[in-house]
Amino acid sequence: MEVFAEYLAQIDNPKHRARTEEVLAWVATKFPDLMPKIAWNQPMFTDHDTFIIGFSIARQHLAVAPEKVGITHFSDAIVQAGYDHTSQLVRIKWDSPVDFSLLEKIIDFNILDKADCSTFWRK
Repeated sequence: MEVFAEYLAQIDNPKHRARTEEVLAWVATKFPDLMPKIAWNQPMFTDHDTFIIGFSIARQHLAVAPEKVGITHFSDAIVQAGYDHTSQLVRIKWDSPVDFSLLEKIIDFNILDKADCSTFWRK
C-alpha cells in the first residue's frame, strides 16, 4: 500500500480518505498477485502489465473503472447494488456501502478476460 500513500494523503476529507484506503487495501489483500500502481494520477491494479481496475475520487463518489467490457458485463448487478454507472465507470456514493462481492466478481472477470491480453487497455 506504500505506492498509494501519497495519493491517499492528498485526500482532504477524512471519510473519503478512509473509504478509499479501505477499498484499495481490500483489493491488495484479496488479489495479492495484482500490481498496485499510480498512473494518470489514479490508483490502479494491473496484471502482467495490463489494466485490471482503477479508482478515482470525486466530490460525491468513489469511481471504480473496470473498462467498458466490465461495466457492460455487470451492468444489471451494478444497478442492483444501487450504484449509478456510465459506460466507463461505476459511482459508489460516499455514504453507500461497498459491495465487495460485486467488486470481487468484476476483478475476477477482468483477470480472466484479459489473461491473454498483451496490451494495457483492451483493443
